[in-house]
Amino acid sequence: MAIAFVLLAISLAAFGSARPEKTGAPSLSATLAKVIAKVAPAASDKQSPSPPHAQVAKVAAPAAPAVAPVAPPPSAATPAVAAPMMAPARASSSTVGQAPPLQRSAAAPELAATPPPAPPSPPPPAAKPEPRSTCTNPDALGVSRYVQIDTTGGPGFGFEHFKEYDFLQPNEVVLTFDDGPWPGNTPAVLAALAAECIKATFFPIGKHTMWHPEILRQVAAAGHTIGSHTWSHADLSKKTPQEAKDEIEKGISAVRFALNAPPAPFFRFPDLRHPPEMVTYLGQRNIAIFSTDIDSFDFKMHRPQQVIHSVMTKLKKRGKAIILLHDFQHATSLALPELLRQLKAGGFKIVHMVPKAPVQTIASYDEEIRKEQALPTVTTRPISQVVKTISQ
Repeated sequence: MAIAFVLLAISLAAFGSARPEKTGAPSLSATLAKVIAKVAPAASDKQSPSPPHAQVAKVAAPAAPAVAPVAPPPSAATPAVAAPMMAPARASSSTVGQAPPLQRSAAAPELAATPPPAPPSPPPPAAKPEPRSTCTNPDALGVSRYVQIDTTGGPGFGFEHFKEYDFLQPNEVVLTFDDGPWPGNTPAVLAALAAECIKATFFPIGKHTMWHPEILRQVAAAGHTIGSHTWSHADLSKKTPQEAKDEIEKGISAVRFALNAPPAPFFRFPDLRHPPEMVTYLGQRNIAIFSTDIDSFDFKMHRPQQVIHSVMTKLKKRGKAIILLHDFQHATSLALPELLRQLKAGGFKIVHMVPKAPVQTIASYDEEIRKEQALPTVTTRPISQVVKTISQ
């Protein structure tokens, strides 16, 4: 349209120059110049606006010059340099809306909205480590294997009465002690076991536990497993079912009271007499029953050598065993150091039993035990911390 106005202006100018102008009136060329000045900007304003991608390109980078400068001719001393090109009228489809790499962060806010990488998943919990001895004696017999007993359903152990669960391998031994705790004898047994870094299982009598709770706490502090052995060591085969249940439950609650924690769900019948009704009851209570493979009969012996001979003779014949001893017996406490040495010399290994979970005591029996303590004191410290010899 601008070109049309220019051609019209030229034609009118030529026509006007051929005509005489009136005095005082503006010339035709002057009038035409004014018209062109008004019309040309209007025509320019009606041109189509620049496309949006061109506007983005301008914001992202400065515009190139409209006319390319003339480059000097190349010479041998000056390398040829390409002259900058005219700014393109349109950006290619592959670069529309993009900024130079150095300005990417300013022109691409979507990067800031990108979520941070998820934190790594926590590692799975480590498996509970197997109990380990802190023994400092390199020549000690020690514990060769720990076994965990799941007492659900009241399984029975010990070939004298139960033959289903034989978990011992050749030359393996489990040491068990009944009828404690007892002053003098039980501490001597603990000392002999500690010297050889051995763990054992104890079946204390409820009454003895109440008489000497501080000794039973020493057993627990040494890392031994503690079960129960009735309240008064009564022959349950001669009791009514309810009386037998009372003996069992009261004995368990007495151990719990002394330890201030529930013991293992391990039980041994006095005199190894197993009334069927009580075997069923213990199964319902999820308490394991322990008979024996070898009964030392140390309660009939008065000399340490007799105890050692009884155990070793039977063990060499059998090859492996759950052994029944009594920390209540004085001869046993004296025989134990030599008995352990002979076990080591004979190539026998110690296995220690631990429960999968503690026993669940019955609240009514727990309360009965508390009431039997005429004047219970607040402290549960062992006697060694309460009474000390300061002069002798």
